[in-house]
Amino acid sequence: MTLVMKVIKMTELLNNREYKKEQLKKLLLRIHEGEDVNKLKEEFRQVLSGISPLEIPIIEQELVKEGISAKDIAKMCDLHVELFREAVAGTEEVEEKDLPDGHPLKTLYLENKEIMKDAEMLNLYARTLATTKDERMKAEILGVLEEIVGNLRKVGFTHYNREEMLTFPYIERRGLTAIATVLWTKHDEIRFMVKRIAELLGKKDEMPWEEFVERFKEKASEVSFALSDMVFRENNIYYPTLKALLSEGEWKAIRMQEDEIGYYKVNPPAWNPGEDVKPLHPWEINPELSVEELLNLPKEVQQALKGRPLEFDKSQLKREGDIDLGTGFVSIEELKAIFEALPVDVTFIDKDDRVRFFSPGERIFTRTPSVLGRPVQLCHPPKSVHIVNKILRAFKEGRKSEATFWLRLGPKYVYIKYVPLFDRDGNYIGTLEMTMDIEPYRKIKGEKRLLDWRD
Repeated sequence: MTLVMKVIKMTELLNNREYKKEQLKKLLLRIHEGEDVNKLKEEFRQVLSGISPLEIPIIEQELVKEGISAKDIAKMCDLHVELFREAVAGTEEVEEKDLPDGHPLKTLYLENKEIMKDAEMLNLYARTLATTKDERMKAEILGVLEEIVGNLRKVGFTHYNREEMLTFPYIERRGLTAIATVLWTKHDEIRFMVKRIAELLGKKDEMPWEEFVERFKEKASEVSFALSDMVFRENNIYYPTLKALLSEGEWKAIRMQEDEIGYYKVNPPAWNPGEDVKPLHPWEINPELSVEELLNLPKEVQQALKGRPLEFDKSQLKREGDIDLGTGFVSIEELKAIFEALPVDVTFIDKDDRVRFFSPGERIFTRTPSVLGRPVQLCHPPKSVHIVNKILRAFKEGRKSEATFWLRLGPKYVYIKYVPLFDRDGNYIGTLEMTMDIEPYRKIKGEKRLLDWRD
């Protein structure tokens, strides 16, 4: 098939289901405007016939661009998720079987099975608790519920966190930012719901038993439904999208970072697509999809991306002259500004006990350029030099991992911490001294979150 014929075929594909997609968008907007969702269910069923679930993220992306908030879209999703269950049930099992053990996407599928089990068990035990009269049985059920809720709190720290930190950057780079925004909104809603039901469980002795069990049963049902909905969205919409778009190099990079975040009730084996496969981070990929690349994608993905211009993120991370710090790239000027802005004074003493660096800006203890190259022992009063030597010796011999001190200095309450530094081979390369005034932090009470900030 010539390139011209392929382009013609693609054009036909782009126009094939445009009408139904537009109708689906209109229905979602009608829900947003307050129309009774039950009256729209049949219309939804008719429109959904033959539409790939992969098209929904693109529609959501368009709705965001049209001014609908991610929170509103997340609320609107409930109806079409319910209808999609009927339309595409079972497709996730086909997707999962094609993946090798240890592949990050297979791990996500396996975690969702565990999440579904716990969501169902939460609802089941909550209903059982509401009908149980035996006191011993009540205590046993409460113990099980505490364990289930405790586990579900870990979903946000592991499963959702890996999606947000490791997979979202790849689809955002390709211009699919609304998908990540909507999913993250739903994740946070679930995190909040699980936190609240955990708090309710902890207050069971502060209210009449009948009131507690009724409230808990209601909340458990809501949490169970929300978790199940998210599993459905991920298995039938998000994961097939990832499978279609991400290369082996991208999955390899994700696998290399997963262990640091952790998993939900699974322990994936090592997975490596091959030594010849280079791990690709989001800033290293070419996000733009050519016609040839689109034609090589699965049919469902072609339908999802058809005719919609994507705003690819082509920004370059590493610039000429940047320093590679292993966890990022910065210029000398940026690095100086970072050290100056830190609320902590930093002094680096090399393996020969000489001062090699101190951070700029306002300091608690005076440091001037003349101190550079000076033996650290000469930077302290003679009466304390023997203690300095003991600390450094303990660090070099591996007997101590830190030395901390705190003292009053006028209105300041100064905290000082020394830690030994080692290279990748475990060789001692020096000591870092960190000093900060902790008096302002001792006065902090309660919480002040990002959303509490005011201009």
